[in-house]
Amino acid sequence: MSSASSSVRRIAATVLAAGAVVGAAALPAAAHDGDRHHQRPRVEISRVQADSPGRDDRSNRSLNNEWVEITNTTRDGINLRGWTLRDNDGNRYRFDNVRIGARATIRIHTGNGRDTRTDLFQDRRNYVWDNNSDTATLRDDRGRTVDTETWGRRR
Repeated sequence: MSSASSSVRRIAATVLAAGAVVGAAALPAAAHDGDRHHQRPRVEISRVQADSPGRDDRSNRSLNNEWVEITNTTRDGINLRGWTLRDNDGNRYRFDNVRIGARATIRIHTGNGRDTRTDLFQDRRNYVWDNNSDTATLRDDRGRTVDTETWGRRR
């Protein structure tokens, strides 16, 4: 019986050791997946059209062809009240009681217009985004940077 008892102990030790190795190998992968999940913003700047097509004649049509798109990547709607969108020169657009739906995109135009579920207007009479280089920064209602999008050469 001592040889059977010894065999059972060896088998149990082998199973426990194998479990520890598998568990240790899986831990870093799970931690890495968690880190990657936290790095992706829930709301992100998905597209920017800094240079409106055609001549920059400051017409409302031209101003509204300059825009930034913001996308909610989650399954839940998010209220953007108090969030801001800024450029390098300090121009700031503050979101009122705006709700962006799950996996939805909204476009923030520079010129004048009537806000809808998919399009918001800054009601400006001058261009905001530099055609050659600028940075769009999206901040939440606590002032934390949520996402940035930079194009061109830095000044």
